[in-house]
Amino acid sequence: MSRSTTAALTRLPRLRPGDRVGIVAPSGPVPEERLKAGVAILREWGLEPHVGPHVLDPHPALGHLASTDEHRVRDLQEAWCDPTLAAVISARGGYGTQRVLDLLDWDRLREAAPKLFVGYSDLTVLHEAVSQRLGLATLHGPMPTTAAFLEDEATREHLRRSLFEPETVLTIGPTAESRTLVPGRAHGMTLGGNLSLLASERGTSHARPSAAGGILLLEDIDQPPYSIDRLLTQLLRSGWFDGVAGIALGSWTACGDPEEVGAVLRDRLEPLGVPVVEELGFGHGPSTPTLPLGVPAVLDADARTLTYDEPGLL
Repeated sequence: MSRSTTAALTRLPRLRPGDRVGIVAPSGPVPEERLKAGVAILREWGLEPHVGPHVLDPHPALGHLASTDEHRVRDLQEAWCDPTLAAVISARGGYGTQRVLDLLDWDRLREAAPKLFVGYSDLTVLHEAVSQRLGLATLHGPMPTTAAFLEDEATREHLRRSLFEPETVLTIGPTAESRTLVPGRAHGMTLGGNLSLLASERGTSHARPSAAGGILLLEDIDQPPYSIDRLLTQLLRSGWFDGVAGIALGSWTACGDPEEVGAVLRDRLEPLGVPVVEELGFGHGPSTPTLPLGVPAVLDADARTLTYDEPGLL
């Protein structure tokens, strides 16, 4: 089942002090000390974090995974189906979420009370699956063990306000670094996230057919300019960009010479003829805002802003 990019998604209630939230690890291994620090911050906000039983388990053979596929699936599914939890938050990204998507019982997830989901990077594929399979809006935001969350006050405060006071964070940008790549204004539902994950999901049962009608958010890390070119070209050739309303670009951390990255982005995206803004600050940088996905917004490329029509949470 796939949903139109223009179809309205269900927004979840904002969090309140005392809410229990599940911490899961669908992707890479989680450093215990960073997890403790991140959980402590969530407790300072008045939340009651419940860490999945296998979050800190090592995989017996594959060091790039948090634990076995079965354990990561079990933690995610049990957290989602736990009626006492208001949200499910990924501990970190890395790699591995794609391995669990087809093992989840989506019928059971659909029957459970809807949950707010928070994460980014490798979790892009889970954002897409939750959107397409469950019809829920989500938050593309920092995770409790990431450097930006633990080390940058602005990142933490933007996430906190997005969770508890979402009407106070309706506009993203402009930043000191943001630039208008293609001028104009566009309106549509936000979608996207990590470029390499969006490209790798093409052709799978969880991928949306295209970004038609949407405001597409794109960022990545550790992808040299030629790789960014390849990923964008894959999406272009497969028709995924057809009908996109506008594009907001985030950070390209550790992706090589920024001038070369910019040249690739201009070469691949300018011919689409839709508004495009560079460097809106979200993604893998040292500081990142939280962006709702599946919520209508206006991308004003001239003002270098993304402004939501309504808060990401009710």
